[in-house]
Amino acid sequence: MTLFHFFNCAALTFGPHAVYYKATPLSEYDTVGTCVKAALVYLGTTLIKLVLFATFLQASDNDDFHPSQEMLKALIGFLDVAGMYFALTQLTYRNISQNHKFQAIGLGWAFADSLLHRLAPLWVGAKGHEFTWDYLLQGIEANVNLVLTVSLAALGSLMWLRKSKPSALVPIIYTSAGILAAMPSISSYLHRGLKWDFSKVVGFEMSAAVAMALVTWRLFSACQRPQA
Repeated sequence: MTLFHFFNCAALTFGPHAVYYKATPLSEYDTVGTCVKAALVYLGTTLIKLVLFATFLQASDNDDFHPSQEMLKALIGFLDVAGMYFALTQLTYRNISQNHKFQAIGLGWAFADSLLHRLAPLWVGAKGHEFTWDYLLQGIEANVNLVLTVSLAALGSLMWLRKSKPSALVPIIYTSAGILAAMPSISSYLHRGLKWDFSKVVGFEMSAAVAMALVTWRLFSACQRPQA
């Protein structure tokens, strides 16, 4: 039963990434290499963030919310935006369209995040003798992260790759990207600052992911239209 629970949680956590790849034109254009490059950039960015966390953040024996520490953690977390910029603009890829490029980068980035942060806890915890919803919620959170990451990559492609876009939409694009980049800090505040249960935090993240995905889709569609 415990092994069955582990496989269910693992399928929920990592399966949607494979489904996304196969169900979209990404598989037709063989964008595995692009996904792998994005995953490597994510790992490099995470390594830099870990070094900065260890250097500047103070170790704490409790899980209390410390505003100054969380603010510093949020600023360091914005290195993800720099990593995304590097993946979108500095790496060379095969001749793929902008639409496929940001999707492949977002998919590779999100998969690497799930692999790094969720595989070990799943392997250790979901095989335990007692059933818990926490690992199913982690799987749902991985899917939410996939939506948020692809949305951020889409907005990044609009900011850094698309030269001609309606000037009225530029502030909205940057604001939306800022909200997406700040989502880990917002979730941390809800969980540690306001003491929300993990299930409530995941519910909030799901709602935010749906809302931001719709906003991103509308912005991307508007920028695709020919300029008058």
